[in-house]
Amino acid sequence: MNNSFTLDRRQGKIMGVCAGLANRTHIDVTLIRIAVVLLTLCALGPVGVVAYLLAGWLAEG
Repeated sequence: MNNSFTLDRRQGKIMGVCAGLANRTHIDVTLIRIAVVLLTLCALGPVGVVAYLLAGWLAEG
């Protein structure tokens, strides 16, 4: 069984990062998207955007 993180571009909105993370963790994709937005706005700022873009660029999919 392959445990690597993969993008889910079919169900994804921007790059498929949140959808891929939801598939891997078995958490609803809407909750993942809300958490990413809240973390970016309230805690991480531009670092969250860069991390999201890097995850989308480096992940398989």
